[in-house]
Amino acid sequence: MQVQKFLVPVACVALLVLAHRSYGWLGVAAAGGGLMMWLLLHFTRLMAVLKRAADRPIGYVDSAVMLNARLKPGVTLMHVMAMTRSLGERLSDEGVQPEVYRWSDNGGSKVSADFAHGKLVRWQLDRSADTDAPAAPRPGGPEAPGASDPAP
Repeated sequence: MQVQKFLVPVACVALLVLAHRSYGWLGVAAAGGGLMMWLLLHFTRLMAVLKRAADRPIGYVDSAVMLNARLKPGVTLMHVMAMTRSLGERLSDEGVQPEVYRWSDNGGSKVSADFAHGKLVRWQLDRSADTDAPAAPRPGGPEAPGASDPAP
């Protein structure tokens, strides 16, 4: 069980009790207003992330390689959705843990992420589409004309 599920409500109730003991009902009103503002800030952020994600295709990300570099263990699915600005393509069945989501870019690279109880536990970058394409010569490399010519 996650401790956070119980710790946050207990801390809120403790704050309200402490406010009542210190300042009476005026303290409860002030602490309740602060807690309500905190909840509204989180709700507003959630709605903004979902609104941005609704405008893009499911499972699309601008660069899967950059997403792979920015991911960290323990971040929430909402945080990853905020980074990608897209809902992930769900690969796992409904209600099965861990939940597996995938994001892909135009180049064919894909990032598959496993979320256990809403937190990122592992992810994998798949660049198989990039390895099938022949490598383009680098400008100024040995394939460039005049690269092997000695300087006068």
